[in-house]
Amino acid sequence: MTLKVLQLLDVPELTADEILGRVLHRDGLMLVINKPAGLPVHRGPKGGPNLEDSFDALRFGLPRPPVLAHRLDKDTSGCLVLGRHRKATASLGLLFKHGKIGKTYWTVVEGGPAEDEGTIDMPLGRLNAERGWWQKPDPEGQKAITNWKVMGRGEGFTWLAMEPVTGRTHQLRVHSSATGWPIFGDNIYGNGPRFGEPKLHLHSREIVVPISRNKEPIRVVAPAPPHMHEKLRACGWNGE
Repeated sequence: MTLKVLQLLDVPELTADEILGRVLHRDGLMLVINKPAGLPVHRGPKGGPNLEDSFDALRFGLPRPPVLAHRLDKDTSGCLVLGRHRKATASLGLLFKHGKIGKTYWTVVEGGPAEDEGTIDMPLGRLNAERGWWQKPDPEGQKAITNWKVMGRGEGFTWLAMEPVTGRTHQLRVHSSATGWPIFGDNIYGNGPRFGEPKLHLHSREIVVPISRNKEPIRVVAPAPPHMHEKLRACGWNGE
């Protein structure tokens, strides 16, 4: 697996109106927003635009802004869960930690599997100390399992729904690449350019949160981002 050194691009921060327009779900405990691709959730060591700087606009009457209940990679788009207060955030954190929250990602991969569905069971470990968050297949690493299903096929590409059973860093990206069908636009583990187009075709499509034992789980769906439309349509997507 060949890994690349990245050149970072400036991505504009979201205005208050823009972040409000990305709210997919709101209740007394949590928000789910549609994260744009290319914007990190946290401020980096050197500063720069990030999603958290926009959270003050998401108070909706509460004294403090919401906080992240989990994370998405900078280049991943889609459903991102925020806790609206301390108790809610702690409860959501436990649900994520114990694998109680359902997560479905849409990806477009180069090539693709011959089968229509399957499971990748491949432990992952850190690549090295210098790139501490980059991962590699490692028989002695942490358990990592991904279920996948073919949603459609195109010429040289396949549209997959991927469900991570575990939540390792870069899990879907490494599993796809190591299995022989890297995610289109992946500039670390795949064949994507060091910067610019095409963007990573990895989208957090749906999240299912069992927030209460006495109620049905909350299901939230994020629309596919514009940069994925062309390849999705080539694989049979109907636009929904």
